[in-house]
Amino acid sequence: MKTPHPDHHIVVLIPAYNEAATIRKLVERTLSIVPNVVVVDDGSSDATVSQLKDQPVTLLRNERNLGKAASLWNGFDYALKQGAQWVVTMDGDGQHSPEDIERLLNAAEKFPDTIVIGARLHDKQNFPPRRYYANQFARFWISWAAGYPIADTQSGFRVYPASLLKQLTRRDVSWNGFVFESEVLIAAGNLGVQSVAVAIPGIYPQQARASHFRPVLDITRIVLMVAGRLLKRGLYPIGLWRSLKTPPKVLR
Repeated sequence: MKTPHPDHHIVVLIPAYNEAATIRKLVERTLSIVPNVVVVDDGSSDATVSQLKDQPVTLLRNERNLGKAASLWNGFDYALKQGAQWVVTMDGDGQHSPEDIERLLNAAEKFPDTIVIGARLHDKQNFPPRRYYANQFARFWISWAAGYPIADTQSGFRVYPASLLKQLTRRDVSWNGFVFESEVLIAAGNLGVQSVAVAIPGIYPQQARASHFRPVLDITRIVLMVAGRLLKRGLYPIGLWRSLKTPPKVLR
């Protein structure tokens, strides 16, 4: 089903690193919903790029593997120059269903100038236990630093309003890799921009490559980032209280 939103106002951004097994099908499904798709190839060494040769997408390429943060920044810059009102981010490994884009965009219309997150942590049955508890640990810290409860801080399936992206700089969000998506929630919270979540299923395609997310190392880096921010704010006790006093807002 096509989204009811003006097509030129929406850009779907997919950072991709060695996603040859999943990227083509993902892009085809996404194009049937939103025609403006940008894939940022992060120096892939497999057939990711060749899988997209005959697809009507915008392909941006990093000359070498720079990490997810660099790919997202590149995509954001491009989308804003195209006049996008919303940027939908999705992972390239097939863990996000393009058919859920409309639900996230509907939430974005109801909650303007808010980050919309496709949240999976409610779907514990289909979530790998090690990653589930690592994500819950990260969620506690990031919610504290952001000053409000966040349903799923590690999901890369999001809708970012252009109004927020225009305010953010690489000084505001300076960490690389997977830490970026955690830090951007905190930076946004400091600007008064919160998030709302839309419940989505946890999907783990059998044909996808192993996750680039390293639970121990990446969660450690996230905690270090959060600790640094909390120390700068005197541990931000009011943020801890606000993050714990109410449950996260999740739309079903």
